[in-house]
Amino acid sequence: MPIDPTVPSTRKDKRRLTHVDRRGRPRMVDVSAKPSTARRAVAEAWVYVEQETLSLVIDGNGPKGDVLTVAELAGVIGAKQTSSLIPLCHPIPLTDLGVEITPDRSGGRLRIKATAATTGPTGVEMEAMTACAVAALTVYDMVKGVDRTAEIRNLRLLEKSGGKSGEWHRPPDAEGGAERPKGAVPKGARGPQRRG
Repeated sequence: MPIDPTVPSTRKDKRRLTHVDRRGRPRMVDVSAKPSTARRAVAEAWVYVEQETLSLVIDGNGPKGDVLTVAELAGVIGAKQTSSLIPLCHPIPLTDLGVEITPDRSGGRLRIKATAATTGPTGVEMEAMTACAVAALTVYDMVKGVDRTAEIRNLRLLEKSGGKSGEWHRPPDAEGGAERPKGAVPKGARGPQRRG
């Protein structure tokens, strides 16, 4: 059988997904030989809402109660359940987990930031991002009755440290700080609003 010169001939030449074995089957990565190091990850997500909705959230007067406290707590709980939600994630004993939601009135949005830490053989990026995702979904659930235009954006890792790859920081850009484009939701396109 002739050799195709376009196909890499060695494993080193190939980029392989670490969660797939040589036969293409999903697997957890074996981390038993990796040393335990202090690891940390920071992630963020944004929830865009209408100004009236943002005021309700800030004042704690939403139809379902205190959005910020409930969503921050949901993010913590979500991070602790990451290995149950994401099939190939290792269960990780978190040593620290914080979720902070900061309203931005001028941008009509809420910034969700999560910081996760552990000491172990694998990182906590997924825990930080899961915390943000669950917190963002909780915000959405709590405001959807009054704001159908609520939108979750830019769930992403901001930085991580520890392990073989060391420190990584996302390069600064304008995307995370971008406001909802004007006219993205035409007037009258919101649909019926209901409370409760």
